[in-house]
Amino acid sequence: MTFTLAEAVEAELEIKKSRFIAHVAPVASRQAAMVLLSQLRDRYPDAGHHCWAMLAGNEAGANDDGEPSGTAGKPMLNVLQHKALQDVCAVVVRYFGGVKLGAGGLTRAYGQAVSLALQQARLVPVVAMARLSLLIEPALEHRVRHWCAQAGVVVVGAESYDQLRRLDLDLPQAQCAAARAELDNLTQGRARWLDELGTGIT
Repeated sequence: MTFTLAEAVEAELEIKKSRFIAHVAPVASRQAAMVLLSQLRDRYPDAGHHCWAMLAGNEAGANDDGEPSGTAGKPMLNVLQHKALQDVCAVVVRYFGGVKLGAGGLTRAYGQAVSLALQQARLVPVVAMARLSLLIEPALEHRVRHWCAQAGVVVVGAESYDQLRRLDLDLPQAQCAAARAELDNLTQGRARWLDELGTGIT
């Protein structure tokens, strides 16, 4: 199981007079992660580095922002992956304190800063979602919608095709098989599932 954050968290670490300010926040996409990074650049315009790592959707990314290659973004990303996080971005802002930490010291500092922030985090499971599309007679639509409302299944689209109605349903992937069985029973086998029709309808 993977997790994301219920809300953003922050922490600050000081090592040999260098300040490492970590921000970890839930994000829905790489674009949202870049918005967070931009906000933190504006908030800390005089900082020497704004290093980041993110896992969002099917994308992963990391950036050292001028630190020696592999000493910032990668250890930050490693922490996120080790915690089984998804849809999250970490940004660590560094103010140089005048004492060089070396590659090993930087790697430990950036990873530790993210870990410190995550100690405060409230984690929530990331639920894999799926979409089911079915065709039904219009007379059955009210019954199907009522079942969806009771089951917590979201009807995200509805269209008419000739004498049939198409409904698009969003629900947790783990519930798909049971939902299909329930709806087959509810419609007495008259529901037609688009993935079973092959080409579907456009």
